[in-house]
Amino acid sequence: DVRDLLQADLRRRMALVLQDVILFPGTVQDNLTLGDGTIAPGDLAEAIRVVGIEQVSDTVVAERGTNLSAGQRQLLSFARALARRPDVLLLDEATAAIDPHTERTVQRALERLLEGRTALIVAHRLSTVQNVDRILVMEHGRIVEQGTHQALLSQDGAYRQLHRLQNRVAEGVS
Repeated sequence: DVRDLLQADLRRRMALVLQDVILFPGTVQDNLTLGDGTIAPGDLAEAIRVVGIEQVSDTVVAERGTNLSAGQRQLLSFARALARRPDVLLLDEATAAIDPHTERTVQRALERLLEGRTALIVAHRLSTVQNVDRILVMEHGRIVEQGTHQALLSQDGAYRQLHRLQNRVAEGVS
């Protein structure tokens, strides 16, 4: 029960991945740890490996990560979260700012990031949530549907309609 935890303990057990990744000039390691000396080097190396960013782990990051692709910046954000070994992940439009090709790489990293964790995922891109245990569909601040990806597709509701629309856009059909 989160009401029994101290606020500082609750915050330590959570990690946040946002749509807009904030990166600072410096090393990848500095950007992943954010100066937190309690992150073990082994946890950092594991996060880099799991997310698949070994190729940029020695990169010196420019202001705002401008020398990295959008996908690489997002993967760094996932590694930053994973290095903290959180129990709970909060993902707010974590795949919205990347192109569909890069999304496949990010999705594989996301699957590994979510293993054994509780996650709250806010997403308009249905591919981000199609493998989760439960999807809550909201309209105007209210839950209008809930279920798995397959269960929601079997209904003729808002989720199915959005899925059809996103597939048409992905296929280039107007």
